[in-house]
Amino acid sequence: MQKYVKRAAAVFVIGCMVTGLATGCSTNGKSKGSQASLLKEQTREVFAMDTYMTLKAYGKNAGKALDASVKEIERIENLVSTGKKTSEIARINQNGSGKVSEDTMKLILRSRELYEDTDGAFDITVYPVMEAWGFTTEKYRIPGKTELQKLLANMDADKIICDEKKGTVKLDQKGMKIDLGGIAKGYTSGRVMEIMKKYGVKNAVISLGGNVQTLNSKPDGSAWQIAVEDPQDKSSYIGVLSLRNQAAITSGGYERYFEKNGKKYHHIIDPKTGYPSENGLSSVTIVSKDGTLADGLSTSLFIMGRKKATTYWKKHTQAFDTVMVEDDGTIWVTEGIADVFSGDSGFKVIHK
Repeated sequence: MQKYVKRAAAVFVIGCMVTGLATGCSTNGKSKGSQASLLKEQTREVFAMDTYMTLKAYGKNAGKALDASVKEIERIENLVSTGKKTSEIARINQNGSGKVSEDTMKLILRSRELYEDTDGAFDITVYPVMEAWGFTTEKYRIPGKTELQKLLANMDADKIICDEKKGTVKLDQKGMKIDLGGIAKGYTSGRVMEIMKKYGVKNAVISLGGNVQTLNSKPDGSAWQIAVEDPQDKSSYIGVLSLRNQAAITSGGYERYFEKNGKKYHHIIDPKTGYPSENGLSSVTIVSKDGTLADGLSTSLFIMGRKKATTYWKKHTQAFDTVMVEDDGTIWVTEGIADVFSGDSGFKVIHK
């Protein structure tokens, strides 16, 4: 059995942004004084939430903003990580209930909303199934049908009972466990942007394991250039998005998988079947001003498949746009971002 965990998913994306910055911030030798201070890039790198993260900011208080952002990332990780025994989520999974912070409550409530809105495609109660496949420990295996059926019977996000006034959460189903990994990084990127604004930072870009979010534009006023990785070739990309004040978050079966008997089994589990989703998509990128939404929908639309995902987008065109790559390499781009997406391979536009 071979296993593949794509730890460096964000490296090429960040590389593209760095390249864009190097060429886009030229001031023809006129950068002096306050202008030079404005354009000075500061960077922080951190490993958190089981992934590598890069944060870049510009301006007088960029360093302070970045330091505060790293602390915020670590704070949220300590609240929601299933891998930390002392986290709020780990305690709830162990005890079936417990008190939670405002952040954790917000994430669970938003997850339940997405569960309803996506007809169950986004389901944080899928965690026991992920455990059965070994994706939580990297001890991969193919669970039996009977085992999966028993686990699926315990899944139902509607049975997560939240009391906002008391700040408590209860899992009203024996054997139920939850995991916020499909939404937490998007939420965290939004919190980081709030911190940047608090410190007066006007230009910033962050990648939390490939979950990219931008603040305004580059210091020279041009848009951030965000590469969308090619799911068939990790060293290449299918196109570039020019973004301002938006998040771009990608989910794909190529990011984490194992092989057995010549077949690949990836980590994006369809909550309805208990098996890795097989709906003809290799990757889905969501573009939205709402990082939390983008994070949750990148997984949800991947599970839906192109046709259902297209129908869903047409009902929510004001909330997000998407780039979908099919298994045969066909690229689909919704019309809201068609003008800011460029790719050498060509793409098909999805209209309202």
